[in-house]
Parts: sequence; structure tokens; C-alpha cells
Amino acid sequence: MTHKKISSLIKISVLSAMAFILMFLEFPLPMFPDFLKIDISDIPALFAAFSIGPFAGVLVEFIKNLLHLIVKNSTAGIGEFANFIVGFAMVFTAGVIYKKNKTKKGAVFSLICGTVAMAIIASLGNYFIFLPLYEKVLMFPIKAVVGIASKVNKNVKDINTLIIYSILPFNILKGIIVSLITLLVYKKVSPILHK
Repeated sequence: MTHKKISSLIKISVLSAMAFILMFLEFPLPMFPDFLKIDISDIPALFAAFSIGPFAGVLVEFIKNLLHLIVKNSTAGIGEFANFIVGFAMVFTAGVIYKKNKTKKGAVFSLICGTVAMAIIASLGNYFIFLPLYEKVLMFPIKAVVGIASKVNKNVKDINTLIIYSILPFNILKGIIVSLITLLVYKKVSPILHK
């Protein structure tokens, strides 16, 4: 194995560990139901995608969710699966775009595209896959999820309005928060990541 591959594996391991720890630092926002919590664990994956490549970012997403599944496993793996797919959408999209244009404007554009991809995939994923899985595997009815969300936002009346008024705006806001922190911190840590 070459020195460069070993160096990349070490960086991916460290960033995965950071992402895993950051998954536990989650907080709800008052305008969204409690089951939607902001965490910034996608930031180390974005660092990996920007410094090593998009697949490195995806690998960080995979490892952090695998570790979370092993340690916590509170949703029979559905939460980790959802987190991986949604994080994959943001990190891979941003990583591919940034790889072609490694400038500040390129970073901003890549993060905007990553946020849009994440919001779309989270919305479609919840509608077609994640919420139905929660209902089938954990016996947690979609109607109950809608009921919880409607207590926070009266516009939520069914799965469609749950997606439109909760899932979509939550993921856009999460993407903005993660993107802003990434933009503020990445340049400071990039010399270490590129050694």
C-alpha cells in the first residue's frame, strides 16, 4: 500500500470518528417536531469529500452510521440507513462539484447543490422508504408521525404536508447550517487534510 493510500485511510478514519461523535450532539428546533434533530455530523464527511474525494466523503458517512448502529441501534437501523442516504446525497453531490472547481465560489456552489440534493432525497426517501419502514418494522404508524408534526405546525395534515412543511424545510435548514460551518472551518483545517 502506498504512503498516499495509508494517509487517506488514516484521514478517513479520524474524520469518521469525529462524525460519529458529532452524531450524538443533536438538538431539536422549536419550529420542527422533536423527531427531527439537527446534527452536524456531515461536516467531517464534507471535509473528506473536499480534501480526498467524493467517495472518501461517502465512506465517512458509511462508517459513522455503521458505528452509530453498533453503539446505539434505537431504530433497527432505519435511522442510520436514512442518515446515510441523505448524507450521501449532500456529500457526494458537493464533493463531485467541488472536485471540478476547487475555489471558494466552487465550494459555495457545491454546498448549495449538495443541500438541494439532500433536501430532495430526504423528502422522497421519507415518502417512499423511511416512513413506511418505520411503520412496517417498528410498528410506528405514519399517522402518528403526522400527529406529532401537526402539534408543531397546524399545516401538517397528512404525509404530503409532513414532507412539504417539515421534512423539506428541515433538511434545507440543516444543509445551510452544515454548509456555513463547513465554509467557515474548511480553509483552516485543509492544510492538515492535504499533508
